[in-house]
Amino acid sequence: MDALTIAGEIGPYVSAAVGAYGTAVLTRATDVGADATVGLGRRILQRIRGSQQDPSELDRAVSEAAEAPDDADYQAMLRVQIKRALLADPDLTAEVAQLLTESSVSLTASGDGAVAVQHNSGVISTGNNAQIQR
Repeated sequence: MDALTIAGEIGPYVSAAVGAYGTAVLTRATDVGADATVGLGRRILQRIRGSQQDPSELDRAVSEAAEAPDDADYQAMLRVQIKRALLADPDLTAEVAQLLTESSVSLTASGDGAVAVQHNSGVISTGNNAQIQR
């Protein structure tokens, strides 16, 4: 995949990580309790930051996006910093693409009443006339 495609695909992961950790996302160690999206976003940002000779612009963009998570302009500034890093470094782009590939989950359900889920914390019922009691 090319850098622009990768930059577009990692956006939700990075936003989730910044929203969950704020600026600590850049230095936080692995969090076993973090969900897959937040954890992947954290790893991506740390890898991109580690590739920078001067990460101050990325740090500032992360800080501003964390302070105003609903502000589309700050989110766009963070995406620009990520895009610049990926366009400047094809090896980094390949590494981030690999992170995306390794984290992908593929579930397939087929047939009548089939269900595919990665995690479920509730009831899944596919039967006719099923009665669920609490």
